[in-house]
Amino acid sequence: MAKSSSDPVDPRVARTRRDVIAASAASLLEEGWGATTHAEVARRAGYSKATVYAHWPTTVDLMRDAIARICEDATLPPAGGNLHEDLHAALSALAQTLSEGRYDRLMAGVIERAAQDEGARDLRDRLYETATTGVRGVLTAGLRPDDVEPCLTMLVGAVLVRATYEGEAVTSEFITDIIDRALARVEPTAGH
Repeated sequence: MAKSSSDPVDPRVARTRRDVIAASAASLLEEGWGATTHAEVARRAGYSKATVYAHWPTTVDLMRDAIARICEDATLPPAGGNLHEDLHAALSALAQTLSEGRYDRLMAGVIERAAQDEGARDLRDRLYETATTGVRGVLTAGLRPDDVEPCLTMLVGAVLVRATYEGEAVTSEFITDIIDRALARVEPTAGH
């Protein structure tokens, strides 16, 4: 007899899933996609490879749950109602995440696989959405709808390039400068 979706989950299964997802998220952030194998996750979580494969038959299945966990754990700075200050806080949070070196390793692995795998493309989109949620929210609250995407691309792109490609610190002064440049071309909505 099949379990219905309203049947309680066996606590052992729930614990196994929690442990394996935590181990896969940690491995993904620390070592990147290539090192996050079923064997490595099983070793970290303390379960057999067979158990991991039973719940996550493919690497993309494993990565999907790991990335969902990483995205759920993301925190956003609170918005205070001042467009410039809120953008500064959101971009500083993004820069801090990038400076830790974990997110760029994660994105590199996802981007590399996205060209060949639809599941990896979905993961890439989820990561981008999560990484830009704070900035997007501030822009949506403070700008006309037509200005949100161009400003998001300019601001997030500048932080990404500075932190990952150039390997430079994303200073407060740099963030202020890019915000000033992006906002100089748009008209904030009333109250901002």
